[in-house]
Amino acid sequence: MARVSDHRTHPAAAPTPARQGTIRDANLALLYRLIVDAPAPVSRAALAAVTGMTRATASALADALLAADLVQEVSPPPATGAGRPAAGLVPSSSGPVGLGLEINVDYLAASVVDLAGRVRGTLTAHGDQRGRRPAEVLGDLAELAAQAREAADAPDPVVAGTAVAVPGLVEASRGRIRRAPNLRWEDMDIAHELRGLLPDASFDPIVGNEADFAALAEAHASREHAALTDFLYVSGEIGVGAGIVLGSELFRGARGWAGEIGHVTVEPGGASCRCGARGCLETVAGLEALRRTGPEAAANPLGRAVAGAVNLLDLPAVVLGGVYARPEFAAALLRGVEQTLAEHVVSARWAPVAVHTSQLGETAAARGAAVAVVRRIHADPAGWLEVLTEA
Repeated sequence: MARVSDHRTHPAAAPTPARQGTIRDANLALLYRLIVDAPAPVSRAALAAVTGMTRATASALADALLAADLVQEVSPPPATGAGRPAAGLVPSSSGPVGLGLEINVDYLAASVVDLAGRVRGTLTAHGDQRGRRPAEVLGDLAELAAQAREAADAPDPVVAGTAVAVPGLVEASRGRIRRAPNLRWEDMDIAHELRGLLPDASFDPIVGNEADFAALAEAHASREHAALTDFLYVSGEIGVGAGIVLGSELFRGARGWAGEIGHVTVEPGGASCRCGARGCLETVAGLEALRRTGPEAAANPLGRAVAGAVNLLDLPAVVLGGVYARPEFAAALLRGVEQTLAEHVVSARWAPVAVHTSQLGETAAARGAAVAVVRRIHADPAGWLEVLTEA
């Protein structure tokens, strides 16, 4: 298959007039988004009614999505009135999948997610990655990716693309790791090497921050229950990171570096951090500190750092993920962070901040990475059709 670059046109580029194909692509994306977001199967007639398209146009676009295996028809419910019930459309369970991978300090993870957002397979390989050569880590990650694909609850899935989560500063526009202090990696482009190691895919590999991808997984999962649309996801591992979700979308900042809460100073003159500063949050609330002093000692500095983010961004909710959601830590951290937020968030008297623990487990970042690939197809189904045409 032809590879599709993940780079986007520079926002300062001159606008171009809409062509007939551009309008069709936009309508195709609109229909697909409605099918993906619908709580129940949606018919062609309903799509036409909601969008204002003619039934012939809506039906033709739906047929294009069917031919690309992006949607599938499901049997209509038994008729309850006059007329023949229409077949409904849902995201395809046999279509392309996203492959999400994570490189963390003490484990590697892989997750396969289908077009409906269902996790079709997940694997984890525990082991300390510090001090290892990047080529060795990437080789093990590629092997885990192949195993996850083979073990997926789907017949020989077509991998549309791969996204890789890493614990560090990733320049979003280029996917370049500027610094991952806990892995001791600096200024690296792992996407280039991964292209030769991973299963053949149409989209180039995406590289992003692990807390961002975990936050994306949380936002996606929240659609199925409590509607968390604006929140701070705090990921506790060896390091500490955060993902900011606004309107159900990730906020990455100008260069993709937003959310580095682990390097907020909470103890001026405190212990040295791997980033080179002193007294960073992760020195008192990372996994090693949790094991050394317990969650009760970590809760207050964690809460103070989170309160600063909440005051700055006016967020109504916080989700504690990674090791913070483990049973041995969760209750004490939840209680302590809630108390600290009540004391330090200026609006808490009128609008208390809700604090939750994630239910996604340690593979949240890998799952979110796979979701990022799937969401790319959701946003641009015409791009996937073009890939199939060029194959």
